[in-house]
Amino acid sequence: MTRIVFMGSPDFALPSLRALIDPAREGTNSHHGQFDVVGVITQPDRASGRGRVMKAPPVKTLAQEMNIPVIQPEKLNQPDAMGQLHAWSPDLIVVAAFGQILKKDVLELPNHGCVNVHASLLPRWRGAAPINAAILHGDEETGVTIMQMDVGLDTGPMLANRSIVLTSDATAGSVFDTLSTLGADLLLETLPDYLSGKIKPIPQSNEGASYAPMLTKEDGALDFTHDVNELE
Repeated sequence: MTRIVFMGSPDFALPSLRALIDPAREGTNSHHGQFDVVGVITQPDRASGRGRVMKAPPVKTLAQEMNIPVIQPEKLNQPDAMGQLHAWSPDLIVVAAFGQILKKDVLELPNHGCVNVHASLLPRWRGAAPINAAILHGDEETGVTIMQMDVGLDTGPMLANRSIVLTSDATAGSVFDTLSTLGADLLLETLPDYLSGKIKPIPQSNEGASYAPMLTKEDGALDFTHDVNELE
């Protein structure tokens, strides 16, 4: 059984974590029952809302419900976090919207490296906010890519991708939901062949590459000189 450490934080990561957990623990799919999520690493609890109430990342909540050990380092390279990661001895690390950059010593720790579920058709929209970037730039399609991670920002070789059409009424929320589920499905389809060596990773070309930086408060401001369809 493949020992997996999962790294993720927001709702986008939940379907991927569930996909890795549910078949193995509930026996719903013998083909994918080879996965054992031995630990989860997620962001620390953060103050949220007007009341500044401490709120746990959704991935932490799910992991605790499934009795999977969780750690929440402020920085992944902290000695205690690295010690726990080594103790879990993962064969593979799966990442989905984790929110921290993995250093070389982490990338090289598992036998099968680190695999990322990224919400764009790489090399377009590398970075933290690919869904928003695709919509804001009027892309006609977007999708999800399963990729090997390297020391660059979403620059590693690609294992698989799947596209969707962006309709004129697409919102970040609706695309987020679609791609989070699509990414989980594609992850489960891809991992068995990746682990067995049947998939040949495809290097990314820097031609056509673009970057989607993390959103700021200013990005949420509306420009009322635009027409109503653009504002929506």
